[in-house]
Amino acid sequence: MKTYSVKAREIVREWHLIDAADKVLGKVATEAAELLMGKNKTMFTRNMDTGDYVVIINATKIRVTGKKLEQKMYYRHSGYPGGFRAVPLGDMLKDKPEMVIEHAVKGMLPQNKLGDAMIKKLKVYAGAEHPHTLTAAAKKVEA
Repeated sequence: MKTYSVKAREIVREWHLIDAADKVLGKVATEAAELLMGKNKTMFTRNMDTGDYVVIINATKIRVTGKKLEQKMYYRHSGYPGGFRAVPLGDMLKDKPEMVIEHAVKGMLPQNKLGDAMIKKLKVYAGAEHPHTLTAAAKKVEA
């Protein structure tokens, strides 16, 4: 029996729509990461980007469990002395809800060039409206 190796020209990409309204952040992020990597496909190959496009809507209506709204922090540093900033999850959800989901999904993807290519196929929107015209072939994912 020969081992099948997928070729780049054989990869067929689909579009998936995930509605994040009243869903837990981690559950939505894992579902999106799985679709972006292509782990749901039989032709999944770890060294190639076999994943699909993912559109996540209603990012403002995402849920978190426990005391994460006050305790979970997002950190950044400008590179200058005194440039350290820490923003709680609650404030980040008010200001940039898309960034919260993108950050969660990016942490679940490979940390290399392949992961960078995968995250570009993720589209996150705060509301229910998005500019992508999804055909009837697009699948609505229940996370």
